[in-house]
Amino acid sequence: MSSTRRHHRWAALAAGVTTLALAVAGCGGSSGSAEGGSSSGTGNEKVELTVTTFGTMGFDKLYAQYEAAHPNVTIKASNIDTGDNALTDWKTKQAAGSGLPDVQAVEEGWLGQVMKVSSSFTDLREHGADAIKDRWVPWKLAQGTDPEGRIIGYGTDIGPEGLCYNRTLFKQAGLPTDRDEVATLFGGDQASWAKYFEVGKQYHDKTGKAFYDQSGFVWNAMVNQQPVGYYTPDDKLNIEGNATLRGLWDQLGTAASQGLSANQSQWDWGKGKAFTDGSFATFVCPGWMLGVVKGQVSSGGGDAKTGWDFADVFPGGAANWGGSFLTVPKTSKHPAEAAALADWMTQPAQQAAAFAAAGVFPSGVQAQSDPGVTGTNELSTFFNDAPLGTILAKRAQGVVAQHKGPQDSVIQSQVFGPAIKEIDKGVPAAQAWDDAIKLLNQVVNS
Repeated sequence: MSSTRRHHRWAALAAGVTTLALAVAGCGGSSGSAEGGSSSGTGNEKVELTVTTFGTMGFDKLYAQYEAAHPNVTIKASNIDTGDNALTDWKTKQAAGSGLPDVQAVEEGWLGQVMKVSSSFTDLREHGADAIKDRWVPWKLAQGTDPEGRIIGYGTDIGPEGLCYNRTLFKQAGLPTDRDEVATLFGGDQASWAKYFEVGKQYHDKTGKAFYDQSGFVWNAMVNQQPVGYYTPDDKLNIEGNATLRGLWDQLGTAASQGLSANQSQWDWGKGKAFTDGSFATFVCPGWMLGVVKGQVSSGGGDAKTGWDFADVFPGGAANWGGSFLTVPKTSKHPAEAAALADWMTQPAQQAAAFAAAGVFPSGVQAQSDPGVTGTNELSTFFNDAPLGTILAKRAQGVVAQHKGPQDSVIQSQVFGPAIKEIDKGVPAAQAWDDAIKLLNQVVNS
């Protein structure tokens, strides 16, 4: 998750964990796993656990709860601002063989690189992982399992995508504003990118304004929807000569040439002003992006009255963008305690609390139906009382985990990133595609 499938340059989120969510999270604060996982350590030995995360994962309030329930454990948490920077940090320390934390958050887009060195991570089966395998949706568990069957990551969130739209701007354009009607407008279960761009052109013709912020996030969603993305399952590149990807690229280029893209810089929306001044009317939203939208609107001086809503529809069908795992590098001096913390952080109550804090939709089956996810919280109130958890659960249906190759995130950011900027600036799609292929051969194939 982004130019790297979850490249987070997050604005500060105003939404905090609700009182209810905190109470729910507190239910998990027992010694060891509530589901038969690893213990939290032995005796009263004082243990300091280091944790490295990125973006906003909704964990901040949970650390203190764990420490309160485990007096022998102190957590030293560090958070890196973006997914790109977090990947660089991990790769640097991984190569050096030192400096890694006890618990390392890993992003879905890194999996191709992580699995190349999976033996350097603790096999969590040694700390009770086999007893809790049913916690997660099957494809999430599969993603965190290496080719040798070692479970190296406990799933945190997944990123099913719905459509954020601005009711105020839709009304000005004569489009429906009710979220069910908006879903129907885009085709409901048969929603396509062609229909999305068609409505976008109607909006642009009526208002003279752009329909979405920039083409990068749209392209990211298009690629993620494919059964096979940038790599085949055997790690062979799947870009040159790929008629499906090329066709989607041409659609995107045509839409940009029609003025549907606002040509915003990724992760830089003028301190949120673009979300409040009518610069664009729709935004692709995996669950974790909902918190970003709220934070950006707040930074731009807006609030719930600015008009953002969330519809149960997504062009092209089910899509997943992002999602993370908690891993325990083998360099940890406290692997049992680190595994216990990772276990606790991904239990249903804690996943529900993280969702209430940041909109990160749980990968845990039980957590997805937790009242802390399906109920009302500050984030859902901001989105016009949209049933966020219920919508995201529907959007998660049909998601198939796409294989991420070794340079997947590099291709997204360094190959297609520049080409996306080209089409948003008016360069013909065919030329931008050729430029991307040249970069592919320089960056990845060389």
